[in-house]
Amino acid sequence: MEAEKIKSEVDKIKSLFEQELQIAEDEETKIRQIRTKYLEELNKLFKLIRELKDPEEKREIGKILNRTKEYFEEITQSKLEKKEITKIEIPDISIESYFGFHGSLHPITIALRQITQIFEKMGFEVEEGPEIETDWYNFTALNIPPEHPARDMQDTFYLEDGRLLRTHTSPVQIRAMEKRKGKLPVKIIAPGRVFRRDWDATHSPVFHQVEGLYVDKVVRMSDLFGILEFFFKNFFDGKVKVRFRPSYFPFTEPSAEVDISCICDGKEPACKVCKGTGFVEVAGCGMVNPAVFKNVGYEDVRGFAFGMGVERLCMIKFGINDVRLFFGANFVAFKRRYF
Repeated sequence: MEAEKIKSEVDKIKSLFEQELQIAEDEETKIRQIRTKYLEELNKLFKLIRELKDPEEKREIGKILNRTKEYFEEITQSKLEKKEITKIEIPDISIESYFGFHGSLHPITIALRQITQIFEKMGFEVEEGPEIETDWYNFTALNIPPEHPARDMQDTFYLEDGRLLRTHTSPVQIRAMEKRKGKLPVKIIAPGRVFRRDWDATHSPVFHQVEGLYVDKVVRMSDLFGILEFFFKNFFDGKVKVRFRPSYFPFTEPSAEVDISCICDGKEPACKVCKGTGFVEVAGCGMVNPAVFKNVGYEDVRGFAFGMGVERLCMIKFGINDVRLFFGANFVAFKRRYF
């Protein structure tokens, strides 16, 4: 495609973006969807730069696309921040009161918002699903066989009707592929609460996960590593080391564990978070197992998936050494200590 045609396409995309954003008004979900949609359109044009022969034209088109991308992000972020401003009724200050009004965001809420923003900039959409799931979505469709230990009553909360409290947000990946019925690409993250029968310094029976899925015709494991390293470097302001270790998961093959450097930096042998190793396991990832694609009726595609615990990321980001503090009764003392 020639440079002039790319410029014309940018103008067209910008015009459509502004029209849709105006129609969306203050609906937060629609604003996010519009941002993701048109950032994807710009990403397609970025790929066309390599076809231009003139270096000057390449630089010019690159600048135009970058400016347009920044414009899309700034205007949508401005709308979202405006949406968050709520009107409050100011109490009658002439009435004597013995109580003060204190409030702030929970650290997990802060982390989830930051995580979502980083992945949305990379073109991921946010998907949600039910917290009470069936065996099919939570285990079978993900290639987790009946004899897998995750199905044990000691690890999973089962209900009397045979359903269960989801043990991960991976079922959202299956639902997202089913909803799109083969339409590509599938590029989503699934944040939410999950439930497992654990309770110690680094485990809680209720916690939060963010899982991601990217499915298309050509997807490589190097893409997966690049996206995760970009995320962790941005989330921790470049202050952590990231490493990948070979691992095994029934729903991905090949698979890897993702570790990041601990708050103690390996200098405290008695550290509760990393057990003195200097690194904390925060995510699992890998290329989607073909059996999973078969279960949802996808053919001739490749993809990767990843999942991470939000509490562990918070512990490292905010220097918290016990996950139980997030949900304990003495949360006021916790906030005074860490915030």
